[in-house]
Amino acid sequence: MNDFFNELIEGKIDFEGQKLVENITKIALTVICIVSFVLGFGLQSLKVTFGALSLGSLVVFLVVVPQWPAYTRHPVQWLPVKQPTKLS
Repeated sequence: MNDFFNELIEGKIDFEGQKLVENITKIALTVICIVSFVLGFGLQSLKVTFGALSLGSLVVFLVVVPQWPAYTRHPVQWLPVKQPTKLS
């Protein structure tokens, strides 16, 4: 169980995972901002606006920060190490 939490905290994701996280973050935060603004404007309450924005940001944080398996599907394949050639 402890190894599972260590892997989540370590945060090693691949390049495709980084691109996915960036897209999720951009889209989700844009939608959350629009929804919280409309909700707050409709109810005429800054408390509702900032509450919805905070709750949505927390959800996005929980989705993108841990190293979920979806972010490590494309591991980087490094080239093998070449042995130096001896010059005569």
